[in-house]
Amino acid sequence: MNYCHIFGFFPVKNPLPALFYYVSLPFIYLLAILPFPVLYLFSDFVYVILFHVMGYRRNVVHQNLANSFPEKNQQEILEIEKRFYRYFCDLFLETFKTLTISKENMVKHCEFVPETLSIFNRLAEEKQSFMVVMGHFGNWEWGGNTFSICCKHQLYVIYHPLSNRYFNGLIYRMRTRFGTRLIAMKDTMRDMLNNRNELTATAFIADQTPLPDRAYWMEFLNQDTPVFLGIEKIALKIRYPLVYISIRRVKRGYYKVFAEKIELPSLIEKTGTITEIHTRRLEADIRSQPEIWLWTHRRWKHQRPKI
Repeated sequence: MNYCHIFGFFPVKNPLPALFYYVSLPFIYLLAILPFPVLYLFSDFVYVILFHVMGYRRNVVHQNLANSFPEKNQQEILEIEKRFYRYFCDLFLETFKTLTISKENMVKHCEFVPETLSIFNRLAEEKQSFMVVMGHFGNWEWGGNTFSICCKHQLYVIYHPLSNRYFNGLIYRMRTRFGTRLIAMKDTMRDMLNNRNELTATAFIADQTPLPDRAYWMEFLNQDTPVFLGIEKIALKIRYPLVYISIRRVKRGYYKVFAEKIELPSLIEKTGTITEIHTRRLEADIRSQPEIWLWTHRRWKHQRPKI
């Protein structure tokens, strides 16, 4: 393991990314040690700057919401926008909090409901590894940390390394602090096969945007949407159980994690069957709490290729 990489110490060719990282680091840790009431007070200030002053990606968020909920009027869309930006600021600062939060507080703020723990404990008793599928819904960073504290499986999270290698090292520390391990997306299948002798849970974020010619296309939130087929292909190849995770916000700073085991059919009649199942679960979550999905993401930037 390259510890220089993890802790952000690299040979410097362009000094600007390193300078920005090291100037930002004390401020990030200052935020991380703030008590929650003070952290959220600061979040309220960030919301005013981000939403009212900068208008960060407001056009993208508004268009995504308007297209996803055509039945809602402009006032209803605006209310969701405001709630989303408040949540988005909270989420950003909660992520930094991961650097200093205790195990006890982590479990308190992101609780696995008894039914969820029961599913994971049963799989552990059966010595069965499994795959987790989820979206950018709720605080997915805290969900991974709580899993590693509370559950018996070794959690692996599939991720895209950041282009800024300094901040990539910081994110690595946040995500692995309680025992989670990371797998770069390009190494997914190889590493999963190498880990078959371990009791593992491998987590996939399913709502990223694939290349249009490699995607499965379906209607999602009233729009023609490309969806990754990789989760389905890996599940069918490796024959691990598939568990859908929903991380719902109960109140500010508190989440509950719900799990549902998706039964894999022995015979798949058409490509996309499993993909549609977990994507529909995510769609239902978004409709129930639209403000806690990542609307700043340019989810619909591609069009279906013409045959």
